[in-house]
Amino acid sequence: MRLSDGFGRTFKYLRLSVTEACNFKCSYCLPDGYRKCAGPQPLTVDELRRAATAFTELGLRKIRLTGGEPTVRKDFLEIAETIGALHGLEKLALTTNGYRLEHRAKAFFDAGISAINVSLDSLDPATFLKVTGHDRCDEVLRGIDAAFDAGFDSVKLNAVYLKGINDHELDAYLRLAKDRPLSVRFIELMETGDHPAYFQRHHIPATVIAEKLEREGWTKKLKAVDAGPANEYVHPDYRGSIGLIAPYSKDFCKSCNRLRFSSMGKLHLCLFGEFGVPMRALLQSDDQVEELKARLIKAVGQKVDGHQLAAGLTGQTSNLSSIGG
Repeated sequence: MRLSDGFGRTFKYLRLSVTEACNFKCSYCLPDGYRKCAGPQPLTVDELRRAATAFTELGLRKIRLTGGEPTVRKDFLEIAETIGALHGLEKLALTTNGYRLEHRAKAFFDAGISAINVSLDSLDPATFLKVTGHDRCDEVLRGIDAAFDAGFDSVKLNAVYLKGINDHELDAYLRLAKDRPLSVRFIELMETGDHPAYFQRHHIPATVIAEKLEREGWTKKLKAVDAGPANEYVHPDYRGSIGLIAPYSKDFCKSCNRLRFSSMGKLHLCLFGEFGVPMRALLQSDDQVEELKARLIKAVGQKVDGHQLAAGLTGQTSNLSSIGG
C-alpha cells in the first residue's frame, strides 16, 4: 500500500508537528508571540508514534519534526528517539529556530535526527532582533557550527526573504555557502490569514533571486525523490548550495510529495487547505493502525491539485505555526 492522490502524486515525506507553541515572535508568523488557547494538549509520544507508524507502513520514508518550535517540548528527545527507531524510516529531520542548538546539537544527532534545518532570517543582530523579538543571531550561527561538529551531514539554513528588511543581505547569505556544505534556502513570503497587510508590504517574488543566481553562474540541480519544495542551485566555486522555495511559481504544487500532520492529530493535505482531517480518535491504541491507514488512504485520495495563494485564498492557515509550516 502507498499514499497517492488522483493527480499521480505519491507521498514519501511527512511533516509531523509536535507542538503549536513557539518561543520566538517572528513578525511574519507570531508577532505578538504564541498564546495558548483552552483545549486539548498536543499529541503524546505514543500518539505520535502510532501516527508515524501508519505513515511509514504506507511508504513514507522521511519524517520532519516541526512546530511551532518542536524543541520546546520537554520530551522532545524521547519523541525523536521513538520516531527515529521506526522500521522503514530512512530519514528523520528537524526544523528549528536554533534556540539553544549550540548546546543540544549532539543530543539531537544521538537521538536519531540526521538532517537539520535552522531558521535564520537575518545575519545582522539588530535586524534579527527586529524580526524574531530575540537577540540570538550569533547564538543561532554558533548552533549551525555545532550541528556540523555534531556530525550532521545535511545542514540547511532557512531565511524568509523580506522586502525592506533583509533583501539587502543576499550576498552575505551566499558567502555562507562558499566554503562549507551548507544549503542556504530562501523562502518566498506567503500570505496567511493573520497577516495580509504584512504580505503586501514585504513580499518579493522568488524570481528576483533566481535571476540573480543564474546571472552569476548558478545552475539548478535535479531533486531527490524525498526532497522538500526547494529548487536547489549549485555553483562550481561553492561547496554549499542555494535553495529557493517559491510557492507562487507556476506548477509549484505539481511535484508535491509531502503531507502534514498537526500536533492536534489532524491530517492536512495542503498548508493552505480549508480544513484538516481529524485522526486523533484512531491514535489511542496500537490495534487501530489498520483503520488509521485506511482513513489516511481515503483522505489523501481526495487531495486537490494545488493551493489558491495567487488568488489571495489562504485557507484556514492563520499563521504558519498552527500547522507546522
